[in-house]
Amino acid sequence: MIADALLLQLGYNATLVAIGATLLGIAAGSTGTFLFLRKRALVSDAISHATLPGVGLAFIVMVWMGGDGRSLFGLMAGSALSAGIGLLCLNWLTRHTRLAEDAAIGAVLSVFFGIGIVLLTVIQTLGAGRQAGLESFLLGSTAGMLRADAAVIALGGALVLTLILALRRPMTLVAFDPEYAMARGVPVARIDLAMMGLVMAVTVVGLKIVGLILIVALLIIPAVTARFWTDRSDRVVLLAGLFGGLAGYVGAAISASAPNLPTGPIIVLVGFALFAASLLLAPGRGVLAAVLRHLRFQRRVHLRQGLLALAQGQPIYERLTLRLLRRAGLARADGIATERGRARAAKALRDEKRWEVVRADLAFEAAAALYDGLREIETVLTRDQIAEIDARLGGPKGVPA
Repeated sequence: MIADALLLQLGYNATLVAIGATLLGIAAGSTGTFLFLRKRALVSDAISHATLPGVGLAFIVMVWMGGDGRSLFGLMAGSALSAGIGLLCLNWLTRHTRLAEDAAIGAVLSVFFGIGIVLLTVIQTLGAGRQAGLESFLLGSTAGMLRADAAVIALGGALVLTLILALRRPMTLVAFDPEYAMARGVPVARIDLAMMGLVMAVTVVGLKIVGLILIVALLIIPAVTARFWTDRSDRVVLLAGLFGGLAGYVGAAISASAPNLPTGPIIVLVGFALFAASLLLAPGRGVLAAVLRHLRFQRRVHLRQGLLALAQGQPIYERLTLRLLRRAGLARADGIATERGRARAAKALRDEKRWEVVRADLAFEAAAALYDGLREIETVLTRDQIAEIDARLGGPKGVPA
């Protein structure tokens, strides 16, 4: 069943939902990257909660005008208007009061969400019929989604992606260094507003599928996931869009294969699974890579200390040190150095004495700053400099083979 869903074999409507969720995930992941890099991730939370009053007011207005109040386009328009007002309130509070941004976010989030809950409660008492189900905008629901609804969501996601491609360079510059961007003549305030506008657009488009509460996860989790895999901003944006789209596609497919499973939470859980896998397995920043680096560093320390002990005729009591020396062919089982081990041990002791000279001489101050007890001195000093140090030590000149 899941295989059929992944291959888009569960019908036209399920296919539209999967495509819409994929485009939404790509747009959300790419947009959230700029928020993440700008260190304004919580702004998405305020914008998403600010959409709820608009949903309630749009429903009331449509019912008052004789409609059934369930037009997705009308509800999205109302939520966009409400989110825009919330965004303007947030900007005004941060620019014209002494409130820090996190305090302003808390104020806007709580007030708008409270107003929205009150409106939803009032709507339930209107007796207008067919109003039940508006609470699905809190957590998302694709049950009963019409073809026109899926088309609106897919079109909105595609439009957001187009705007991201057009604005990616100035948004990247502002996200990393707003002062430099301002010096280059980039209108930082307008770019920030455009960035927030894209977040608002993603939030509004994703209301039906993910819901206003969970859309924050779809904005931030793919960006954080992508950050584990690369340090380049353009690749982070690309990977965040890929992870977001994959979460949307797989989550929608799983939900379609088991109709009792809600689409929004499943999408978020798939996104979290990608995050957890990246946290563990990413080659540069993952937990497994960090553990392997630590184990390699530990082995280097043990080998270095073992070689120094062999050079000075000291017994080796540490089992791990002796095992590493034996494995490298530098010592026998009884702790006696092999011929190759004696040469390496003499070199290690000689290098320690060289480093002592380097660290005591101000002329080598830059090189001395690189000393960590493990670094080969040949990677820091030239042969002539090492020969000069050997002359001071009174030993053989030059670098031993």
